Amino acid sequence: MNIGLFFGSFNPVHTGHLIIANYMADYTGLDEIWLVVSPQNPFKINDELLDEKARFELLNLAIQDDIRFKAIDIEFHLARPSYTVDTLSHLRELHPEHEFTLIIGGDNLQNFHKWKDYQEILKQHKVFVYARVGIVEKPLLSNNPQIKLFEVPLLNISSTYIRESIQAGKSIRYLIPEPVRILINERNYYQDKDNY
Repeated sequence: MNIGLFFGSFNPVHTGHLIIANYMADYTGLDEIWLVVSPQNPFKINDELLDEKARFELLNLAIQDDIRFKAIDIEFHLARPSYTVDTLSHLRELHPEHEFTLIIGGDNLQNFHKWKDYQEILKQHKVFVYARVGIVEKPLLSNNPQIKLFEVPLLNISSTYIRESIQAGKSIRYLIPEPVRILINERNYYQDKDNY
């Protein structure tokens, strides 16, 4: 099978993530989308991350009714910080029967040349890129034959916006799947920065 790998902190997972995953499943020829929860992104500050197991549980709740999607916690068991090239290598060893395609946002493509061993990633894998709001210039590597750009319908929402809304006591209904919203409320996730 051709598996799309959609990496993210999913802190928390929201409707925008699911729209991207749905588009990639429907319009790109990928057989499944595996959403890979990153415990620690080398480019992000780690102090606002909810516990990785809680984020993984929320993600599973969000996709539980869609057989095209699968939540993956492989990076929980690898060296940290997590580098995509290492995770891809590990996945190829575990699943030689699959072909893996990386799914990234246009903002990540802008910095892709800074990723660890990015040339090795491009030798082994296709990269499907969805546009991001505010990214207007053509990324450096957009002409690489392994990279394909897609015009995905996007919502201009972010996990940061959702966390800030929760802390401000605002409604996050419709921004995230309802089972995820209910569990976040029940467990008081993201209520303040001290409970991450």
